[in-house]
Amino acid sequence: MHPDGLQNVASDRQQLGRREHTENFPVALRFLPAAHRESLHAVYGYARTVDELGDSYTGDRTAALRAFAIDLDRIWADGEPDHPVLRRLRPIVRQHELTADPFHRLIQANLQDQTVKHYKTFEDLIGYCRLSADPVGRMVLGVFDVHDPETERLSDLVCTALQLVEHWQDVAEDRRAGRIYLPQEDLTTYGVAETALDDLQAAPELRELMNFETARAAKMLDDGSAIVRRLHGWARVSVAGFVAGGQATVRALRRTGGDVLARQARPSKLDTVRLLVRVVAR
Repeated sequence: MHPDGLQNVASDRQQLGRREHTENFPVALRFLPAAHRESLHAVYGYARTVDELGDSYTGDRTAALRAFAIDLDRIWADGEPDHPVLRRLRPIVRQHELTADPFHRLIQANLQDQTVKHYKTFEDLIGYCRLSADPVGRMVLGVFDVHDPETERLSDLVCTALQLVEHWQDVAEDRRAGRIYLPQEDLTTYGVAETALDDLQAAPELRELMNFETARAAKMLDDGSAIVRRLHGWARVSVAGFVAGGQATVRALRRTGGDVLARQARPSKLDTVRLLVRVVAR
């Protein structure tokens, strides 16, 4: 059973809707038919709930995540989950025959966050993204019944890139939370001490590092954007929304000139919508 108070972390539909207005992801959702929108809202709500358990739950986060994983498994064991987010997810899983693996990988990523605060190499960070980001793309493809390996590979590229640019947006916030996602090898290469992340503005070395990391993520996003040409109908629109959100974030990061400590890298909804139209049309 889930710990006392775990249900407080779950979002009902009204709370979820309010949060979604602050994200790039739902920009595409607003264009979708109700059935697709409901499926993606269920997936999105699941991902947000797992993140909240790992980031802001006030009790034992490890115990809460493990209890949530047990509750999640009831979906595939012909049971009825306790958590409202999982009850909402259950018919979507059944309808599209989604597997449990990507859902459990998100939980594993948040369990890892409880003990791992630094990543030595870029490959180590990519390994984390395989748990924390790539599963979301697999879920989205699943609700559109898309399962071919090449499309999934491109989806992983897009999702990893999205995770990276989110980390680069939140360098200062993550540092205050005791986490550093910038690879240790890159900090060393650019001569950036961890304490430099506590400053009110980025030193030239950190700005140079952030420009490098942004360019690397942008290249990955550009390579993965070929996924849009492989999709059709509403799947194309939905995935294009992810790509456009990432592109808008890259633009916002570049506008900071690498100073992600003094300037917020937040894309506007209008910029995201313009890029969405361009990605779909392309």
